[in-house]
Amino acid sequence: MAMDPGTRKAVVEKLAAALRGHCPPLVCVKDTRDACEVIGNIPHPYGSTKKIVPGMHFASVVAHKDMVSFHFMPIYYHRKEFESVAPALLKCLKGKACFNFKTANQIDTRELDQLLNRGARAWKKLGYIR
Repeated sequence: MAMDPGTRKAVVEKLAAALRGHCPPLVCVKDTRDACEVIGNIPHPYGSTKKIVPGMHFASVVAHKDMVSFHFMPIYYHRKEFESVAPALLKCLKGKACFNFKTANQIDTRELDQLLNRGARAWKKLGYIR
């Protein structure tokens, strides 16, 4: 079932605003009505060819017809560290690093901020941000 456009906009804006709040040190490389992408601020080799990317992917928000996806890469590497920080948000985690939201009420702003703060610390420890 398709998501109401007003609800979709509210969910995207809530998530994107939280991401923008961490720039800098993170870098916002895409910020549109339906999407937001944030990366680290240090070029880094990536993949089997070790191609230098401008920054390691941190998180992104993507609006779909029936939900809004929030891809959060630090949880992929450090899931145990995040389980105690965001129990309500983890109910929306589908797969290893993708949260799916259908309403803005599913997003606990306090938990989201703690999740992003802990993720930024992990990215700093790994050398992806200064």
